[in-house]
Amino acid sequence: MTTRVGVQLHPQATTVAALREAWRAADAMGVDSIWVWDHFYPLYGDPEAAHFEAYTLLAAMAVETSHATIGALVTCNSYRNPDLLADMARTIDNLSAGRFVLGIGSGWFERDYTEYGYVFGTAPERLRHLRDALPLIKARLAQLNPAPVGSMPLLIGGSGEKVTLKLVAQFADAWNSFGPPEKFAAKNAILNDWCDKLGRPRAAIERTVAIGPADVGDLPAYIEAGADHLIVMVGSPFDLDPVAKLLAAVK
Repeated sequence: MTTRVGVQLHPQATTVAALREAWRAADAMGVDSIWVWDHFYPLYGDPEAAHFEAYTLLAAMAVETSHATIGALVTCNSYRNPDLLADMARTIDNLSAGRFVLGIGSGWFERDYTEYGYVFGTAPERLRHLRDALPLIKARLAQLNPAPVGSMPLLIGGSGEKVTLKLVAQFADAWNSFGPPEKFAAKNAILNDWCDKLGRPRAAIERTVAIGPADVGDLPAYIEAGADHLIVMVGSPFDLDPVAKLLAAVK
C-alpha cells in the first residue's frame, strides 16, 4: 500500500482568506487528505487569537477542493447531537462529491465545554457518550435521503487502550493517533490485539498518525510502526514545504 499524505490546517491565529488559500494550495499539491480541528478557541499561543469553527469551514472546503478527502481531525462528539452530526457530515459529503471522512473522538479541551455551556464531566463519561453515539450516527446515516455520495469512512481519534482502541476495532474504518514512532507502534499493536479479539480484520482499519512539520524525516520509522497515512499539522502562516517534502518521499 502506498503511504498517504495529509495536512491539518490549524484554524487559529489566521484569517478565512489564509485558510482558503492554504487548502486550495494543498489540494493542488496532490495531498490525500486535508483536515481542520474541532475546537472553539486556540490550543496554543495567544488564547484570545482569532479562531474559526470546523464544520462551516469544511463546507467551504468541500466546494473549493476537488482531490483530497476532507474532515475534522477530530470532531468532538460532545458538541453536536449524533443524529445532527450524521446529517451535517452527509451534507458536506454531498458538497464534496463523496470526499468526506467523519473523524470523531470523545473530547478533551475543557475551555470549549465551559465557555459554550457543555458539561465537561470525566474522561470515562465522555468515552461512554462516544460509545453510545457511534451506533446512532451509523443508524441515522442509513436513513438519510439522499445518502452520502461516497463511502464516508468513520475515523476515531485517540489512544486509550481499554476503551478507545476497542471502539476503533468495533466501529471505525480508520484510526488516528500521535507519535513518536515507538509510541505509535505500541498503540498500533494493541489495536491489532483488539481486532483479533473482536474478529475484525486488521487491514480493515487505516492507521493514520498526526505529526509535526519537523518530523517528516521520520517517515521510515512511522511506516515500520504500521502507519498508512501521515498527516502534517500546520499552523499559521501555513508553510506547506514540509508537506511537499513528505509527498516527494512517498513517491
